[in-house]
Amino acid sequence: MTAASNVKHTASRAAESKPLELLARGGFIGYGIIHLLFAWIALQVAISGSGQDSDQSGALQTIAKQPFGKTLLIIIAVGLIAMAIWQAFEAAIGESGPRDRRAMAERILSVARTFLYGYLAWNAIKVVQDAGSSMGDSNASGASGLMSSEGGRWLVGLIGLVVLGIGVGMAYYGYKKKFIRHLNTQQMPAGTRQPIVRLGMAGYMAKGTAYAIAGFLVVLAAVNYDPKQARGLDAALKTLAANSWGVWLLILIAAGIAAFGVYCLAQAKYRKI
Repeated sequence: MTAASNVKHTASRAAESKPLELLARGGFIGYGIIHLLFAWIALQVAISGSGQDSDQSGALQTIAKQPFGKTLLIIIAVGLIAMAIWQAFEAAIGESGPRDRRAMAERILSVARTFLYGYLAWNAIKVVQDAGSSMGDSNASGASGLMSSEGGRWLVGLIGLVVLGIGVGMAYYGYKKKFIRHLNTQQMPAGTRQPIVRLGMAGYMAKGTAYAIAGFLVVLAAVNYDPKQARGLDAALKTLAANSWGVWLLILIAAGIAAFGVYCLAQAKYRKI
């Protein structure tokens, strides 16, 4: 057995660790809670024009304000770290089966999920330490720093296009029900499979729409040399809330994000890990 094979075998065994599986499933519960709160904040922004951070950082800050909220955030952070580790292993070893283009795409998605879960865990820890700035502020600050450098506006614009592409891809991923392959559908009781699939479709399409709008605004930030437009999801949702037609779209997006939160709770039981 080669050194590469040894590494892959070790990673495969680590990925199948029962404690890691249980922590990752717990992470899906925390991830679902974050999105349910995220949806509630987005709905408040749509209805009352709330100035609260309308992204995942706003949800984390809402949790921290509750009794025992920081303890819950620590538990959620541990689950998110476990999810990041699990996805890192998935990226390293890939799925069983043919090594085709779909398998390579799944490994790339696992890399993206690794960074996403790790980033959310890091933000949860910062909120626990009372040092958490909003994701929107961080995005705007980062964009401002890039724009001050030579060629920085082009890089910000490129990042915006990437985020826009991720949003479109996420919406397509949900519309085509590509997430089903990751679920143990055989274990689902009769009558629950279709509702869970619909929740997943609505969730991915709503998140994809929000990310696509956020990416478009980042591109506009580069064109207009305005870092304040590069606040990510927070800017995207508040831009919608500022328009009469956008309020209704924002309400639909909030409903979709809530659907994704419930879908995450279902994943805690039925996701293949």
